[in-house]
Amino acid sequence: MKAFSIDSENDITVFASLKEAEASGRQADLFCTQKELGALAQKWPGGRLIEIWNSLPGVKPVQKFTSRDLGLRRIWAAIQHLKPVGDTPLRSARSRGAKSHVHRANEARRPGKAALVIAMLQSSKGATLAQIMQATGWQAHTVRGFVSGHLKKKLGLTVRSFKRDGDRVYSLKG
Repeated sequence: MKAFSIDSENDITVFASLKEAEASGRQADLFCTQKELGALAQKWPGGRLIEIWNSLPGVKPVQKFTSRDLGLRRIWAAIQHLKPVGDTPLRSARSRGAKSHVHRANEARRPGKAALVIAMLQSSKGATLAQIMQATGWQAHTVRGFVSGHLKKKLGLTVRSFKRDGDRVYSLKG
């Protein structure tokens, strides 16, 4: 039976067995069942469930759960597909010295194109439509949709759009 550990930074580690999890020496809470996860979560603030969920790979981030039970069920279901890694563990920068064979749920989440575009828009000159297209490989309509839908509506950022020398330029208001 797989075993899981969760540390204070909400990194979930998957082990092939409880014995392997205990032998890892990690300072983390161990659990093997949804019920055990629920018992651990009883002492957590509700916000921690949201942080855990939003750090899992391949999930749609949420701002709240309608209940603690729903959050636990969704987290449990999401971590079931994770598998322990064999002799070549995937490790985050924090765990490079670790010898346990684990897979961290947070590792699949790497800064992506959204973070790249935001960084470009935060520069003092902003970024042209052409620069964003080149950096991301997106088409012009995708960039415009991302700025309008994701940055403005979803994230609530204030994006300035103007023309400089005939080129469309986007920047974040600071």
